[in-house]
Amino acid sequence: MKKILILFILIFNFSSNPVFSKNDLYEKIDLFGEVLENIKKEYVDDVDQAEVMDSAINGVLQSLDPYSAYMSPELFKEMQTDTRGEFGGLGIEIGMEAGVVKVISPIDDTPAEKAGIKAGDYIVKIGKDQVQGKSLMEAVKLMRGPVGTTIDLTIRRKNVKKPLEFKITRKIIQVQSVSSEIISKRKNIGYIRLKSFNENSDNQFLKSIKKFEKNSNIKGYVIDLRNNPGGLLTQAINITDFFLDDGEIVSTKGRKISETRKFFARRGDEVNGKPVIVMINNGSASASEIFAGALKDHKRAIILGENSYGKGSVQSIIPLRNGGGMRLTISKYYLPSGKSISEVGVTPDIVVEETGDEFKIRSEKDNQLNYAIKLFNS
Repeated sequence: MKKILILFILIFNFSSNPVFSKNDLYEKIDLFGEVLENIKKEYVDDVDQAEVMDSAINGVLQSLDPYSAYMSPELFKEMQTDTRGEFGGLGIEIGMEAGVVKVISPIDDTPAEKAGIKAGDYIVKIGKDQVQGKSLMEAVKLMRGPVGTTIDLTIRRKNVKKPLEFKITRKIIQVQSVSSEIISKRKNIGYIRLKSFNENSDNQFLKSIKKFEKNSNIKGYVIDLRNNPGGLLTQAINITDFFLDDGEIVSTKGRKISETRKFFARRGDEVNGKPVIVMINNGSASASEIFAGALKDHKRAIILGENSYGKGSVQSIIPLRNGGGMRLTISKYYLPSGKSISEVGVTPDIVVEETGDEFKIRSEKDNQLNYAIKLFNS
């Protein structure tokens, strides 16, 4: 029991709340020790105390926000290992909401997207395992596995009474972050689909712009960020800068001075002031929201679609002495207007909800993109 108490002194020692005195802290630690002792003596089944402690540590982190989490040594090692050729995924970005795993967005052309998983779905069962009560990292571990193997997911979806069941085959997920083409019958709109903000996305994006700018028939751009879960902050800043001449793009604020910064656009609009429509939905998160929010605040683009996800925070992976790790929120994003994205997201200028069971991004049934094209050519 002494080891347990020492560990919890370390866990709870982060408190800097002057109202919460040391005496209060030690009382809570004693209470926790008492609870553990009673579990050990009275609980109907034998309990692995190491697992109980892992759950308690994870509970501390998850009480902070949906994105902070604890990783056991085994899980931390797996997360760091390059698993190409060994493990496959489903192609979804997930987060926690009220103790349930929520799909932030399915990635284009991946098993999850092709199976019909949608942004906003709640994963309630993975195979035979109930998700309720598991950590985000535990859910991720359950979904990973050898390439070619199948997994059953049970989903709860808004406005659908019965749970939905999906059988999905794991694959190696390779995402080409940028694709582009000229769209509309008049061949006058440059369409750029940005699926994620990866290491080289800005260079790919700029190549697409330069190709379009050589075409004198191009009158404007549609930038499609639907189901884009985000990525690197630097990439969000660079790509936003392509459309601005000056002004603030985003700021970050954290406890440390090093985490509090402002980022500004440099002179030079790569599309020479042509009109821009940015498409978002509730699968557009993080870096996507920085891009859409900055262009909206500067009145540089019309934002069309559905409200974005609302992930406006930065996480850092911190190794721990036991060989595990923790993912901890260290700062938050703020738009040029000073508004936080967290839990709120970016509201479109024009709300267009996806309609029809056969809706699919970049297809004839894509009513949101069809609306954007009509807007340009009206």
